[in-house]
Amino acid sequence: MLTELIASVLDVAAEELNEESGRGTLEAWDSLAHLNIVAAVEETFDVMFSSTEMRELTSLGKLREALTSRNVEV
Repeated sequence: MLTELIASVLDVAAEELNEESGRGTLEAWDSLAHLNIVAAVEETFDVMFSSTEMRELTSLGKLREALTSRNVEV
């Protein structure tokens, strides 16, 4: 579900994404897309991230870890 959500925000195929996919590896994941991804994740999974956390959520894997640490099923 998380992979598909990020793929949708970035307008890329989910198959193109892996746990390392993020700001440094995807051209589509720019600063504006990052804000859109965080907002979509927060809304979809009913969580809130601090501004510090937002800066650290730079890949699919890091987003998954943050959600898992909150006991959110992804």
